Amino acid sequence: MFHDRARILVRSGRGGDGALSFRREKHVPKGGPDGGDGGRGGDVALVADPSLRDLSSLRGRRAFTAERGGNGGGARRHGADGKSIELAVPMGTQVIAEDGGLVADLARPGARVVVAEGGLGGRGNARFATPTRQTPRFAETGLPGTEQALELRLKLVVDAALAGLPNAGKSSLLRRLSNATPKVADYPFTTLEPVLGTVEAPDGSQLTVADVPGLIEGASGGVGLGHAFLAHLERARLLVHVVDGSEGDADTRFATIDRELALYGAGLDERPQLVVLNKADLSPDPAPFGIEDARIVGVHRVSCATGAGIDELKRALFALCPTAPEPSDEEPSLPEFLDYRPSPASRRSFRVLRTDRGFRVVGDAPEGEELEAALRTAGVRRGSMVEIGDEELEWQP
Repeated sequence: MFHDRARILVRSGRGGDGALSFRREKHVPKGGPDGGDGGRGGDVALVADPSLRDLSSLRGRRAFTAERGGNGGGARRHGADGKSIELAVPMGTQVIAEDGGLVADLARPGARVVVAEGGLGGRGNARFATPTRQTPRFAETGLPGTEQALELRLKLVVDAALAGLPNAGKSSLLRRLSNATPKVADYPFTTLEPVLGTVEAPDGSQLTVADVPGLIEGASGGVGLGHAFLAHLERARLLVHVVDGSEGDADTRFATIDRELALYGAGLDERPQLVVLNKADLSPDPAPFGIEDARIVGVHRVSCATGAGIDELKRALFALCPTAPEPSDEEPSLPEFLDYRPSPASRRSFRVLRTDRGFRVVGDAPEGEELEAALRTAGVRRGSMVEIGDEELEWQP
């Protein structure tokens, strides 16, 4: 089954705690502080993989958690960084935050976005030694990682997309043009999900073509199957409008789908269109088509049953969709790598330090549940001493 939607929960790793340690060796009874730093928590990133076709690989597992950073040790031993997670998604995947905002649009091979940044590791007490403070008895705890729920939406990145009414012969045309083997039958809505195929030219160049489920009148408003798949037409460089040429109302059929594309928006009504009048073998006379429109870049009469006109159509596709299009000035190219970072408001304005007596909160200390959660994350236990400003409290949850 084709999956173009997925919801996942991502959690980055917590940073490791800095060590509170002093050098203690034979003949060195009062060595200085030697606590090492904690390691950084692992990130969670998404990477666009051109070999993937949909989001089915993410449907079986909903939560992804990166590794925690290691704690620092004595003798200035630093903790290891936590292992990051990279999730492969198909090209054309949009990453949507819980509030509906767009985090990233992975439209190119190898495009990468960090969706959950690992927490920083805490500094060991060796970092706090100064000429006037030679025995610091505190070290930082690691910062917690970030967690967020994301929705992934796939919009196929293809060279051409087949659009038309149900039973117009789109699947049969895709079989003739490419290496795809979609289901073909003589009844409407045979195709229930998008199918991708690769069209090869004699010189070895290739084009990607998508067969989208048939559209009916009202599809832009949610009628029929087409509404869920109209988004897959947005990134097609060319719309191949397949019309049943065996009937005498090709103009009306074209206008019906063209109207739904305009109502859907996203620039589909401005996209170049190649009209294919299919089933030419069922009519002794050429199917009439009288619409004149600047968007129509060609009209081809073909028969998927006999193969008539297929070679000419292939040549037209390669002429209209060159394999290496030049970027236009109106469309700024997406960067190869995207890096999403949480807003500054989501970062802490305080730190929790581990001392030889308990814990110390420095900075703009919060109140209530936020402070309690931060102390629990740092490892506070019943009876631990907690310093907040000039106050020293015994922790009693």
